[in-house]
Amino acid sequence: MRITKLLLALLIAMFFITSCGKKDDTREIIDRSGRAVIIKGNSFNRIISTAPSNTEIIADLGQAHRLIAIDVHSANISALPPGLTLLDFFYPDAEVIVTLEPDLIIASGHNPTGTGEDPFKLLTDMGISVVYISMSKSVEEIYNDITFVADLLQVKKEGEDLIASTRTQVSQIADNISRLTSHYEKRPSVYFELSAPPYMMAFGKDSYIDDMITIIGARNIFADEDWLVMPSAEAVIERNPDIILTNVNYIENPVAEIKDRLGFNHINAVINNRIYEIDNDSSSRPSARVLLALRQMAEAVYPELGTQ
Repeated sequence: MRITKLLLALLIAMFFITSCGKKDDTREIIDRSGRAVIIKGNSFNRIISTAPSNTEIIADLGQAHRLIAIDVHSANISALPPGLTLLDFFYPDAEVIVTLEPDLIIASGHNPTGTGEDPFKLLTDMGISVVYISMSKSVEEIYNDITFVADLLQVKKEGEDLIASTRTQVSQIADNISRLTSHYEKRPSVYFELSAPPYMMAFGKDSYIDDMITIIGARNIFADEDWLVMPSAEAVIERNPDIILTNVNYIENPVAEIKDRLGFNHINAVINNRIYEIDNDSSSRPSARVLLALRQMAEAVYPELGTQ
């Protein structure tokens, strides 16, 4: 441990020495977590992304070539250059990061949750630019995340194009559903499960998943709850959803597991065999790639869409 601390101290000292001769071009910005942060420089070519949603935004802006390291959960993202250093999501190795000499770290609002502290504070104190993007509360906020990253990387046009394309496709999905459901007496109710028992989890209001359920003309059964919900089985049974959607991918057959839960045989979704799997990556990463999940959700709730 003592050797590790000495090595880190040496790396920090070397970082400061190599930085002394560089022009001091600093500015203050407000990041997506609402914090005022100091940014050094205007051109970033050695970027570390610590969350898959951020990595997807960078890649979809055509800027993946600027990445030098990503978190381990970003490893399966398409359009990334080979050989990128992989970092732990909750416990990023400061020594490794310092040796990579990044000029920008785009972090997630969830990175600190593993330790309860900011894992990048030491790096910020060293003068490395670190910005945070919090979990989006809506699809519109995803657009704002894209704008923020595009402006930061000075690719404003690419950001505008990505947002325009995504917005158009979202509108097309919503319009198709609106025409299809114009005669519906009520909106179908949906339970979207993020985690299976014993730690059941879902999103409530002020979340992009709740917003996506609204976009497809359905009603989230936990829309009256705040953000992240950990419901009991009894709560799901009582609210009796018409459709159950799940992006759980760590058990062999999540649909069968839901059907077999005690008491769930009384739920309309189970009675009518309306349980569907949604792609985990696209539904759990707030980037433009939520489009895949949105289409799957729409087709699950309205099978008639596939015949149009």
